[in-house]
Amino acid sequence: MRALFLSILMVVVLMANAQKPKDGTYTYSIAFEEWQGKSLGATCTVVINGDSIKVVHDGTGNLTGKKGDVLSQGIIMKHAKSGKWIVGHSLKDKEAKEIGGCSGGPTIIDFKRKKFWLC
Repeated sequence: MRALFLSILMVVVLMANAQKPKDGTYTYSIAFEEWQGKSLGATCTVVINGDSIKVVHDGTGNLTGKKGDVLSQGIIMKHAKSGKWIVGHSLKDKEAKEIGGCSGGPTIIDFKRKKFWLC
C-alpha cells in the first residue's frame, strides 16, 4: 500500500512540474494584456535556474526601456487559484487575489506557449 502511495505521489509531482522548462536561457514573446495577448513583435530573454527566474528586455519590438533591463525576477511558482505559472517574490504570492497583466500582482509566464505577460 505504501509503495502504491509513493508511486502516485511521484506521478503527481512530475505532472505538476511538467510545464516548467529545464534550467537554461530561452526567448519568449511578450504578451500585452491590454492588446489581448498580442506581442507586437516584442520578445524577452528568460533565464531559469532551479526555481529562480529572470526576465530581461532583449531589445526587440516596441517595448519601453532598454536592452538588458530586468522586466521581472523572482521565484517560479503555480498560482493556487488559477493554476497558472507566475513569477512570485514570496511564497504568499501563490495565494494572490489578482495576478498578471495590469493587476499589480505577480506576473504570469506561460511556459507552454513561451509568453511572458505584461500590462
